[in-house]
Amino acid sequence: MKIALMDSGIGLLAAAAALRRLRPDAGLVLSSDPGGMPWGPRTPDDVTARALTVARAAAAHRPDALIVACNTASVHALTALRAALEPGVPVVGTVPAIKPAAAGGGPVAIWATPATTGSPYQRGLIRTFAATVDVTEVPCPGLADAIDRGDEAAVARAVADAAARTPRAARTVVLGCTHYELVGERIRAALREPGLPEVTLHGSAGAVVAQALRRLGDPPAAPADAEPGGLTVLLGGRPSALPDAALTYAEGRLLAGVTHAYQAGSAT
Repeated sequence: MKIALMDSGIGLLAAAAALRRLRPDAGLVLSSDPGGMPWGPRTPDDVTARALTVARAAAAHRPDALIVACNTASVHALTALRAALEPGVPVVGTVPAIKPAAAGGGPVAIWATPATTGSPYQRGLIRTFAATVDVTEVPCPGLADAIDRGDEAAVARAVADAAARTPRAARTVVLGCTHYELVGERIRAALREPGLPEVTLHGSAGAVVAQALRRLGDPPAAPADAEPGGLTVLLGGRPSALPDAALTYAEGRLLAGVTHAYQAGSAT
């Protein structure tokens, strides 16, 4: 089994690591667009064009499914990606975890890129799943870009800025950008308030991986002695190693530490 994941940058690491933990036998193809990252400020047409290029590079490696591990691409390009690749390659989009977050009754804060914040897509999810809950949308300018660069100081500034604009009463926070899951503990620490419960964070990595496996018919687990699946990394369509910035996060180190990590073009 081989599963591809795509994103503008290293936000796909959270879902890739979740998949590696759940199905270490699966071959992984990680396809991103570091030259065009971030996608958030781009027009929908530009996002769609770039997403199609990244997806086609991944599809050339004949995966069994493609995970769109990017909220911005899922908002603007999912229909085009499915039209281009399905039924040959099932395409699974990422949905912000607003529904499970709202189930607790709120209040809820949604951290997302400025492009996603206030978008018809996100507002529609709020109306559908959180109409009776107090919801605050919190745009996080620069956070995804800082995470992608592995810039600790810029991450700290962006997290502190978003935390300052998050209501104290919001003890439930939706991470509406896949990059944010890589710094979840830093976000939780920034939102910690004396005398109030710890913040619960809702990401999408686990859910999107589960959905991809369902689309593949929940394939049986490999034997315990099966070798780990291979790792193929494509940066702008070109074979590469994981970017240095990826190794600053636990998820990137997990993927890099696989016993048999193959470069693009190796058998899996």
